[in-house]
Amino acid sequence: MAGGSGALLKDEVDIVIPTIRSLDFLEMWRPFFQPYHLIIIQDGDPSKIIKVPEGFDYEFYNRNDIDRILGPKASCISFLEAACRCFAFLISKKKYIFTIDDDCFVAKDPSGKEINVIEQHLKNLLTPSTPHFFNTLYDPYREGADFVRGYPFSLREGSPTAVSHGLWLNIPDYDAPTQLVKPRERNTRYVDAVVTIPKKALYPMCSMNLAFDRELIGPAMYFGIFGHGQPIGRYDDMFAGWCSKVICDHLGFGVKTGLPYLWHSKASNPFINLKKEYNGIFWQEEAIPFFQSVILPKDCTTAQLCYLELAKQVKDKLSKIDPYFSKLADAMVTWIEAWEEFNPAPAGEEDVDFAKLSIAKAAGK
Repeated sequence: MAGGSGALLKDEVDIVIPTIRSLDFLEMWRPFFQPYHLIIIQDGDPSKIIKVPEGFDYEFYNRNDIDRILGPKASCISFLEAACRCFAFLISKKKYIFTIDDDCFVAKDPSGKEINVIEQHLKNLLTPSTPHFFNTLYDPYREGADFVRGYPFSLREGSPTAVSHGLWLNIPDYDAPTQLVKPRERNTRYVDAVVTIPKKALYPMCSMNLAFDRELIGPAMYFGIFGHGQPIGRYDDMFAGWCSKVICDHLGFGVKTGLPYLWHSKASNPFINLKKEYNGIFWQEEAIPFFQSVILPKDCTTAQLCYLELAKQVKDKLSKIDPYFSKLADAMVTWIEAWEEFNPAPAGEEDVDFAKLSIAKAAGK
């Protein structure tokens, strides 16, 4: 995609921002974000006034709106956690989603040029991925790169790219224990590279700089029930990353990571983070091997069907760790119910059988 042509897709992109504060940070992003439509999700107290700078095209939702729009299904949307952003994924009608945190700013490349994150994400999403065979020159579809000697010609067509995972300069995305032992560490290393994450390899997905093809993988981009009222927090994007990667592998889609960078300006409190992450630090040691071993049936041919099967397996295999996982599995099914309601199948395509949803919810009990 030629430089600047990202604006040609402006009607196919939604920018999703979860926030608890006034969005003054948008002023820095104005040259890059103003052509696009924004969906802003207010977390926390819905009576708090959130200021959005003038001149942006946006929708705004708070918890009262989520409860009103989803009714009983609103229980699947986290509260007091940035996972609330997935409500925007649910109601968007655009092909591509870019989501960013409100403490992230425009970064510069080594030449001093400001980085257009949306343009780079679209480049990633609009070019194929190479999950089945690693190219040692990284992304072979970038200008100035190609497939190296020995790369099978039968695989050079690549796979559709479903997820583009961007990175960050300045404050690293660390867990609480690492924050505590490395409080002054900063990421100053800019690596001019994009790579496809190999098939069967999981990765720690961070949602502060993330884009995805909603039509390919949207139903799997559910950030679970985390934070307020739950025994775990700060694992919402990790969970969505594990689920979506397993489903991308099954459906033949690719996931890219690397460029673009943004500037992460503020480290969260490591002591508060430790309270939120405490159970997750232990649970991930069993949850990750589970996701590594998941096998989805051949008849799971859509992201929705894959996700329902994954919910069943989460309940069957992870509930022994803690009853929370049974509740999480039920929320995964509720999420798909909501997805089907707001995103009915196009004419000629079959909707998910809602009778199977109840079966999936009951499974493992």
